[in-house]
Amino acid sequence: MSDQERYDQGMGVRREVLSDAHVDRAVANTTELTADFQDFITRVAWGDIWSRPGLDRRSRSVAVLTALIALGHHEELAMHLRAALRNGLTVDEIREVILQAGLYCGVPAANTAFRIASEVFAQD
Repeated sequence: MSDQERYDQGMGVRREVLSDAHVDRAVANTTELTADFQDFITRVAWGDIWSRPGLDRRSRSVAVLTALIALGHHEELAMHLRAALRNGLTVDEIREVILQAGLYCGVPAANTAFRIASEVFAQD
């Protein structure tokens, strides 16, 4: 697959998972400084990894949520909580993911994740 084909595939998946509105904002805010990074995440994260057939999007969302909770990437967590809902996870399933992450990542990480999830779900 060419870089352009990977980019196109990635942009499609990125829009399906994150929403057109989110991607449109990211594209509109792209600068000379961030252009290469935007191209990279579209081709590699979305065109290569999220497009692989080995896991469905629900499973990928569970893995992403857990990693973001563990690493304390709160801004990305909010974005991927919304994506998890679009990928078919229920609020009850997300609760279970956060509880499971709390067991292995720590109570403070789960506490913060629950706060962020509450804020995100109240907005949507």
